[in-house]
Amino acid sequence: MLLALLVVLALASAVTGAVLGARESDEGSGGGPLPQAGRDEPQARVSFLARIVPPPAARTKPQPETGSLARGVAGLLARLPVERKVAQLFAFGFEGADASADIFGRLRRLDLGALVVARRNYSDEAQLTALTGELTATARRARHFPPFVLTSQEGGELNSLPGLPPSAPPADLASAAQAGDEALASGRALRQLGVTGVLGPDIDVGLGSGSALGERVYSDDPEEVAAYARRTVEAYRESRVLSSAAHLPGLGAADQSTQDGPASVGLELDQLRERDLLPFEAAIGAGVPGVTLAHALYPFSDFTVPASLSPTVATKLLRDELGFEGIALTDDLADPGITALYTVPDAAVAAVRAGADLLVISGPTGDQQAAYVAVLQAVRSGRISRARLDRAVGRILSVKRDYGLIR
Repeated sequence: MLLALLVVLALASAVTGAVLGARESDEGSGGGPLPQAGRDEPQARVSFLARIVPPPAARTKPQPETGSLARGVAGLLARLPVERKVAQLFAFGFEGADASADIFGRLRRLDLGALVVARRNYSDEAQLTALTGELTATARRARHFPPFVLTSQEGGELNSLPGLPPSAPPADLASAAQAGDEALASGRALRQLGVTGVLGPDIDVGLGSGSALGERVYSDDPEEVAAYARRTVEAYRESRVLSSAAHLPGLGAADQSTQDGPASVGLELDQLRERDLLPFEAAIGAGVPGVTLAHALYPFSDFTVPASLSPTVATKLLRDELGFEGIALTDDLADPGITALYTVPDAAVAAVRAGADLLVISGPTGDQQAAYVAVLQAVRSGRISRARLDRAVGRILSVKRDYGLIR
């Protein structure tokens, strides 16, 4: 009887030690790496019972940035080194119109998320097709993801690629149906030329007295602009061309264009919700894959922080309130609306920290490289968390998969 009691007590002690050891190991892994036993350090003693009874399975909480990703995209993301992840955050404009352009060397070094072609890169359709084809081929030969090839094609004289649809600017369109037809023709033409995305539509709501954005504004009626947004986004989706609705939280009431300098919009958030946000709700409901953040200054940030660098807009408004799950793009960080207040590298870091996913920088090359280095250093130092980086890259890769750039 005494011998049996001693056996039971020994077994109970062994089980308790195994459980406590497992618990201490779990807590240690949560608080940082456990110290490794050195050659002269005593090894931990493990009981016979702990050897034959498997410890409880470790419960790994799924990370919020990858939990909702498709398995294939999550796998790609997990294997990417940090340098390639950071490069995916950038959409670079460039000089040149053929394979001698310096962008090709950078494409071989950097796994860029997107490229922006403009009028300076275009002479005719055959030349553009050759250029976009070589850009994509260069990325593939470097074992990089194909970049989105983006352009601004807002209609008529606003087109970066003259002679291609849309033939009329938004202000001259007769109806949302006509806008949809023009966008469908534009998307189909661009896709054949190797252009896979547009920086638009501009769905800002104008003022009855006019807007500093001029012909880019379709209407000063929020409901009409919402219908325009819906039809245009649906048309670009049908043609398999990415679109990015601009400019959240609304730029139609700005005192000037951010392409000219710092701009202010004197509307509070509640006023923006009543008019300027209605088209964005329509665009998101229609499945728009991208939303472009405005560079303007607003009362809710005391006119001190551009919307594109503000967590209030890029995270709280866009994600939490509007429920958008696609790519948040900045407007061009080389615009005077930013460069009059920030350096491009500082703006790039601030935008990612605020919640932007894709940073558009038309140039110059030195600013682009400095911005890449600044964001990479911010990630390595912890100023930009790895979770924030993975959320952004996960969205970019998910949209690339949706639009057939990756499988």
